[in-house]
Amino acid sequence: MVKRGAKDPRLTRLTEIALALPEATRQIYGSHAQFLVRKKTFAHFLDNHHGEGMVAVTCKVLPGDNKVLADAQPGRFYLPAYIATKGWVAFRLDVGKVHWDEVSELLLGSYVLIAPKRLAERVKTKA
Repeated sequence: MVKRGAKDPRLTRLTEIALALPEATRQIYGSHAQFLVRKKTFAHFLDNHHGEGMVAVTCKVLPGDNKVLADAQPGRFYLPAYIATKGWVAFRLDVGKVHWDEVSELLLGSYVLIAPKRLAERVKTKA
């Protein structure tokens, strides 16, 4: 069984990826985490958030992409409560093998949408 909370290896790996982005920070709230750039959230780590038993990372995507992803791969993506209408999608980390390159891509895309333009440009030129 995977450990819950701040010692969860999925959170550890997610944190490594997220904190490699310029000025990214992390806040821990029990078994959940929030990733920010200059006080703006670009991702959440959710562990059994609404008692549904799922572990996921939520990220902002381009308009409409969240629905496309959730419809195309409902076993891996879903529309998170409250924030899906604002363009967010959740990627499950508790089913099958986690493809961390895909997680990295989602985090980077969300970061670029949320970060101030100069910071976003720094990572876009590296990609």
